[in-house]
Amino acid sequence: MKKLALSTLFVLALSLSFTSCRDTKKDSVDDAVEATEGAMEETGKAVDETVEDTKGAMEETGKAVDEAVEDTKGAMEETGQAVDEAVEKADEAIKKTGEAVK
Repeated sequence: MKKLALSTLFVLALSLSFTSCRDTKKDSVDDAVEATEGAMEETGKAVDETVEDTKGAMEETGKAVDEAVEDTKGAMEETGQAVDEAVEKADEAIKKTGEAVK
């Protein structure tokens, strides 16, 4: 009788352990859906952060281009003034040379 009771308990425990640990397809699908939703949320956050970072970089690039344009304008104006002065000096030198030749 003792062996019968122990054997019954063993079979009961064994069947209970197999039944309680079994994972159904529905649970697996639900787990996959949850994991996919989490991954999609993280991907969305990463995309949003990348867009914000890109906007910031574009604004900084725009400012740098504007500064370069202003610097180039200033340099061109200075070069134009230097050329005008050189032309005036050359004109004066030509006039003096012409007077000296007469």
